[in-house]
Amino acid sequence: MKKIVLASRSPRRKELLEGLGYGNFRVVSLDCEEVYPSDLAVSSIAEYLSDLKASAYGDLSEDEILIAADTVVAFDDEVLGKPKDESEAKAMLGRLSGRTHQVYTGVTLRFGAEKIRFTDKAEVTFGELSADEIDYYVSRYQPMDKAGSYGIQEWLGMAKIREIKGSFYTIMGLPTHRVYDVLRRWV
Repeated sequence: MKKIVLASRSPRRKELLEGLGYGNFRVVSLDCEEVYPSDLAVSSIAEYLSDLKASAYGDLSEDEILIAADTVVAFDDEVLGKPKDESEAKAMLGRLSGRTHQVYTGVTLRFGAEKIRFTDKAEVTFGELSADEIDYYVSRYQPMDKAGSYGIQEWLGMAKIREIKGSFYTIMGLPTHRVYDVLRRWV
């Protein structure tokens, strides 16, 4: 029987993998400096970082499948990472207000000598956000652990996202449809 190892601290990725029916897996936390080359295209960063995490795990046992992922939010070809504080979170959300941005989730899966890497992209369009709505969201949902300062599954996603092109789950942090296709072949 194959054992899945999820190399992610994200509770959302854990929840999504469980939702796919893979409830019996181990979660590991990797110490890996998430740095990428400055000339790397924004659309390639998430996949690069997922591969960096997958490599940091080291050797797999013959019955292990490793899943590593990273999500990047981009606006005007600039990466919007996790905010340092509430002020930065509010500024990011203000920039996204009424505009469309991109979310890239890169995934690296390893099993034996095989490695599969891919990036899935989604576009998200926000409605206009008032200062009061931004304050409400930041004070109640503490988005400091989320790229782009928001979680699509929270109030802001329910109340203010007008359009999504691509997978909702890619925006949450794991393109489940693509991960499932790979796991079906290996498990």
